[in-house]
Amino acid sequence: MNQAIYEEALQTIQKLYGENASFREGQYEAIEATLTYNRSLVVQKTGWGKSLVYFVCTQIQRSHGKGMTIVVSPLLVLMNNQLQAAEKLGLRCAVLNSQTKDNREEILSAMEAGTIDLVLITPETLLKDEIQEVITKIDIGLLVIDEAHCISDWGHDFRLEYTRLNRIVQRMPHTVPVLGTTATANERVIEDLKQQFGNDVFISRGELMRKSLSIQILHLLTQAERYAWILQNVPILPGSGIIYCLTQRDCEHLADFLVKNGINAVAYHSGLSQESTDSAERMLRNNQLKVLVATIKLGMGYDKEDISFIIHYQQPSNIVAYYQQIGRAGRNIPRAYTFLMCGTEDITIQNYFIETAFPSPKEAADVYNVVLEHSEKGLTERQVESKVNIRKNRVEKTLMFLRNEEMIIKDKSRYYATTKLFHYNLEHYEAIKNIRYREQAQMQALTRTTECLSRFVVNCLDDKTTQNCGICRNCLGYAEYPETAEPKLVEQAQMYLEQLLLSIEPRKIFPDKEYFTGQSAIDLRNETGISLSKYGDPGYGTMVKQGKYGIPKGFCTELVGKSASVLRPIIAEKQITAITCVPSLRSQIVSEFAAQLAEKCHIPFLPLLKKTTSRPQKDMENSFYQCRNAWESFEVDSDISTMPERVILVDDIVDSRWTMTVCGYRLMQAGCKMVFPFALADSSENRENQE
Repeated sequence: MNQAIYEEALQTIQKLYGENASFREGQYEAIEATLTYNRSLVVQKTGWGKSLVYFVCTQIQRSHGKGMTIVVSPLLVLMNNQLQAAEKLGLRCAVLNSQTKDNREEILSAMEAGTIDLVLITPETLLKDEIQEVITKIDIGLLVIDEAHCISDWGHDFRLEYTRLNRIVQRMPHTVPVLGTTATANERVIEDLKQQFGNDVFISRGELMRKSLSIQILHLLTQAERYAWILQNVPILPGSGIIYCLTQRDCEHLADFLVKNGINAVAYHSGLSQESTDSAERMLRNNQLKVLVATIKLGMGYDKEDISFIIHYQQPSNIVAYYQQIGRAGRNIPRAYTFLMCGTEDITIQNYFIETAFPSPKEAADVYNVVLEHSEKGLTERQVESKVNIRKNRVEKTLMFLRNEEMIIKDKSRYYATTKLFHYNLEHYEAIKNIRYREQAQMQALTRTTECLSRFVVNCLDDKTTQNCGICRNCLGYAEYPETAEPKLVEQAQMYLEQLLLSIEPRKIFPDKEYFTGQSAIDLRNETGISLSKYGDPGYGTMVKQGKYGIPKGFCTELVGKSASVLRPIIAEKQITAITCVPSLRSQIVSEFAAQLAEKCHIPFLPLLKKTTSRPQKDMENSFYQCRNAWESFEVDSDISTMPERVILVDDIVDSRWTMTVCGYRLMQAGCKMVFPFALADSSENRENQE
């Protein structure tokens, strides 16, 4: 032990926590190693106090005239908490992320002047050209990579934008200490990080068992059963908690269901405004909420010491993510409860995430070839999107992927090809995908095991403890909370789910004004319409799927009746005089349905549109291709003598909304004053935004 470092470190934590404060097991060793070993990796359980290590190191470094600390972290949710803790130590701190653009220049100037001790920065911000330029001018005393598993493509939460950080680590002089911290690195990830950090790495690794957490598995197969169980049990669970969902839509609907049934709940995901998520965090922290219904946006790093329960509405894709999320609970209370719901739909969503983690060989080659072809002048991301039939978010991911592989570069807003030849390392990416599926199988095994659930989890994380937790469902031999939901609540939940209506928002901007009308704004816009269901969901969503692809094809009378009951008040309110539909060259089931619907609603069905080409809209991947295809495919039937002023435009399935947008535009060009879109099901994917 280095006695001088120990005494300084002890004085520092006593300044923060009081004169009786002492280090947790392994904390001082990690501090000393960071200051003397130069490359360190701290792998410790959630709540252990990993941030304290680099705060203390910063205090010691600065007291000896060393350079500032840069902490690279993806955790916007945690940055303000960390800032407050660091400032209690007397450290002068700042935050650089997407929300601090207004005072960025002031912070960068202070960094150059050496008047800041510690900066918390997101990887996306750190990798910006203007930030990289400043980094070369400042004296860095310590570089911290928080949630370091993200820079390993073997890590559960691997992020493409994080991979470029390993080059920054490798460029650091060996005299500058580099510290990586994570709670979720198994042996494979640790070995990868050791290579990226330079092999000669001090590893601080402790036991992962969280003895305050009770785990219970709930085999509830339907949405209604899960909703009902949550409604039944959340009011009797102690304190406040978090419900994790895999998609933003699930967060919104479940939170709405709970609020409608008297439970103080709020949704939390990346699709909400910063003001909304900040408010939700504050309410949870101040115990003004019973439950926060969240995506993984509230995963790593959220620190509230008395979270009493965690419910997983669906299974996470792997044990590592599951451990990270249940670790939000029970940090400073003797007992917390965690519940894992599981069913077949979870696997479908997980498979989607696994299969889309990397761009496909075709996506990578198509984007690369387009950039190469236009490399003299370069292309913006939007220009690339207009030239490849690939979804917008996939274009963005593929460009990032090609940059990380150094096959293209970005200069300001334009992309150019480098001299490195295109190569897709299929074997490596397939190996990662196969590991993801093996991790998924571990998660499945957790739901079936009869051994201690906590021990099973940490054993999967390469903590080979043989101790049982003593408080999980399997250790106790009985369930502390019900394993099924009351039938009357299941019925109540099913009624709620069947009454959910999804909005069809009007498109407002043409993706390529020169191709369409010479203007960007869509001046002839549809009303905000309605979709009866989510395609494939239990209830009406399943009926739509069966009607579209079953034998014989055709939508059942129940769908007609439900649609009519939804639309009758809208017809009266908006004074709609006719129903029309999106035509098809391959099938008449939509027009037949629209005619039956019109009869039920006591207004005429008028086939106002005709289709001129047969290219399937479902084959079009982004707005440029979808809008062009729809524009070329539909026109108003020339045999129509009188155009009704107010119509409902019916289709079976809505996805990109471009078919509805173009058909409505054509109708309004021909004299219709108002178009109200109605679809039986919405098939759009919001899985791509799982945060």
